[in-house]
Amino acid sequence: MPTPFFRQPGILQDVIAQNRSRTYGAGLDPYAYERVTRALTDLLAWPAAFVGAGHEHLADGERFEAAGATRSAGEAYRRAARWFHCAVLLPHPDREEAAYAAGQADLAAGRALALLEPDAVRIEDTAYAGRLRGVAHADRGVVVVVPGLDSSKEEFHGLADALLARGTAVFAMDGPGQGVRAATTTVEADYQHVLTGVVDALHAHLGAPVPVAVVGLSLGGYYAAQSAAHEPRIGAAAAVSGPYRLTGWDDTVPFVRETLTQRAGSEAAARAFLARVDLRPVAPRIEVPLLVVDGADDRIPGVENGAGLAAAAPHGTYHLVPGGDHLLGTVRDRWLPGTADWLTERLRGN
Repeated sequence: MPTPFFRQPGILQDVIAQNRSRTYGAGLDPYAYERVTRALTDLLAWPAAFVGAGHEHLADGERFEAAGATRSAGEAYRRAARWFHCAVLLPHPDREEAAYAAGQADLAAGRALALLEPDAVRIEDTAYAGRLRGVAHADRGVVVVVPGLDSSKEEFHGLADALLARGTAVFAMDGPGQGVRAATTTVEADYQHVLTGVVDALHAHLGAPVPVAVVGLSLGGYYAAQSAAHEPRIGAAAAVSGPYRLTGWDDTVPFVRETLTQRAGSEAAARAFLARVDLRPVAPRIEVPLLVVDGADDRIPGVENGAGLAAAAPHGTYHLVPGGDHLLGTVRDRWLPGTADWLTERLRGN
């Protein structure tokens, strides 16, 4: 049965508008986004429409690959991965369909990297899955990219590419309740345990300790800061559009409540998780450089943005970007290059 979120008056156009800059930031062609969403008459049709677009790009990739056009095939597979991921930006009414779309995003991204970056390595366990890119530069450091509540490792390619272009290796991951792990795990407030396992695995794969930084986006900003307060091998952290705290269940909008309920497994678990998202106790323990980036127009009810986190952390820096919305897809040039520079410089001890 459709959830109350899908029944709200005017919800279709609201969701289309709210996700426009986000999908642009995720790499969707804005004109293609308009074509696909313009054809929707009901929000419940969103997942199938985006999965359908993903399959079109997947078929393009297979045709290119059969013709020996490796670059074009890899690029088409990458586009497919983005569309499959964006199919699950909503609290999905069909969990099996959501798991299918996330799985297809993961597979398509793997096919893209096999052609475009054959040195990329998949590293995973039951709690997380990710791909290490730029292995040749890993001795200079690895930036772990952590997604948020309804995002995945297939979303933040722009930031990953900017880091790779600066000679830094990147490990983009899905953790508990995220991306390809959403079907088998639930969200984890103590995310530092996940990142401890990731750092262990990276060092084991590379055969030696290397500098590690973490950048988290949206709820991933909380995960990044929480982990930086507990895991001593994280040398720098950045939080982009991350919450300092969530103020309470009744304060949040239906979209957040329903998405969190799905990702946590039940309303009771979601309420318990939400109550844990509060960085006030740990912010003073973040002893490493911390960059907090917020959009000035990012106002989500029930979410206290990152100014307090930057002020409470001993080495916090706050960057408030005029005109920026949630995830700052409206002003990418105003934060993304500088954030990539900051992370790269901190990994190198500058």
